[in-house]
Amino acid sequence: MLIRTLLAAAVAVGLTAPAQAQNYPWKPDRPITIIVPWAPGGATDQVTRITASEIEEALGQKVVVVNQPGASGSIGTKNAFEAAKDGYTLTAGAVQDLGVYKVLGMFDTDLSQWNVYLTVANVPVISVNPNAPYKTLAELVSAMKAKPNSVTISTGGAASASHNAAEAITKAAGATYKHVAYDGGNPAVVAAVAGEVEATTQLATEQAEMIRGKRLRPLAAFSDKPLELTGYGTIPPVTETLSNLRPPTSYFGIFVPKGVPQPVVETLDQIWREKITNSEKLKSYARERGALFAPAFGAAAVEQSMPVVRANAWLLFDAGKAKVSPDTVGIQRP
Repeated sequence: MLIRTLLAAAVAVGLTAPAQAQNYPWKPDRPITIIVPWAPGGATDQVTRITASEIEEALGQKVVVVNQPGASGSIGTKNAFEAAKDGYTLTAGAVQDLGVYKVLGMFDTDLSQWNVYLTVANVPVISVNPNAPYKTLAELVSAMKAKPNSVTISTGGAASASHNAAEAITKAAGATYKHVAYDGGNPAVVAAVAGEVEATTQLATEQAEMIRGKRLRPLAAFSDKPLELTGYGTIPPVTETLSNLRPPTSYFGIFVPKGVPQPVVETLDQIWREKITNSEKLKSYARERGALFAPAFGAAAVEQSMPVVRANAWLLFDAGKAKVSPDTVGIQRP
C-alpha cells in the first residue's frame, strides 16, 4: 500500500512539472546565463541573483549569474549582445547605463535594441567615512568649494548611477571633487569604509549593511523624498540641501537583446506579468536594502526608463564626459 502511494505521488509530481512548463511558449533545455557587467556584491549583482532565482523557479531550468566587470559595464553588456540570439545569454544592470553607452563612445547600442525587464529602482546615497569631519551634506559641499577637486568620492565607474549622482550633486552645488572610480559598487563602498576615499555616492542597496553597522555615515539620499532604511532610520533627501536639484529615478533590471526568438520574449513577458510583479523575494529585498520595488516590461518599461536615460546622457555631455552629443543619437534634452 505504501509503495503504491509513493508511486502515485511520484506520478503526480511528474505530471505537475510538465504541465506548469507548458504554460510558457519557451522551454529552455539547458542553463541560461545572465552576465552581470559589474563586480560581485554590488547593486546589480544583488538584485540579479534574486531575479535569477525567480526565473529559475518559473522555468525549472538553471540560471547562472556570471560577473564580467569593466569599462563601466559596457564589456559584459557587449558580450551578451554579441552572443547567439537564442535566449540563453542575457545581461543586467541600470537602464541609465544601457541607454548612454553610445553617447560615451563605449558601445554602439541603445534601448531600441533591447527587450527591457525592470525589477527595482535604486537610490544613491552620499555617505562619508565616520572619521570624516562632515556631519551634513552642506558641510561636505562647503569643503568641496573650499578645496576644489580635492574631496575624494568613490563610485562604481564612469557613467554609473553613483557617478552620475556625484556629478549632479556637485553641479547643483557649484562645487568640484576628485573622482575615484572602481569596477563596481561593492569595491567603491569598501574604499569609503577603509578610508581610501572620504565619501561615496553608491546605491543604498550596496551601503545598507555598512550604514546599519555605523561604518558609513549617510548624509543624503539622491532623491526628492526621505529614504527609509530598515534598521537605521530616515536619510534626508538631497533636495533638502540642494533645492535646485531634480534627481531622476534609477531603474535596474534584466536586458535581452532584440533578435531572440519570439517565444523567449513571450515567456519572459509572462514571467514578469505573473511572477516578478508579485515577487515577495524582490519586495523583501527592496524593503531591507533601501530600494523601490518597480517591476515593468515591454513598452511601459522603455517609457519609464527614458527620463533617466535623457537626464544621464545630457549630464554626461554637459560635464564634458560624452564623446557624442545625445541629440545626434535621438536623445533629446530633458
